[in-house]
Amino acid sequence: MTNKINAAMRFFFSVVGSVVLLGMWLTGFDKVHWLLYVPVAFFYFAAVSGICPGLVFSGMLFPAKSKAKAPAKARRKKR
Repeated sequence: MTNKINAAMRFFFSVVGSVVLLGMWLTGFDKVHWLLYVPVAFFYFAAVSGICPGLVFSGMLFPAKSKAKAPAKARRKKR
């Protein structure tokens, strides 16, 4: 299951990844926790490949519901 994302979402992911990376640089790479590198890696991976791991994972947790069938219209009685 691959969810391809459009160019606007790719740009958004690259900007958010860059802002988080900038915050890590301003704080000091030696002072931030290693877990903060995971979302940055996911953001850049989604921006480069077009496959968003968060969308894939949420699609597995919450699958799309099937469309409900429209009820058949009642026939008019002939008079």
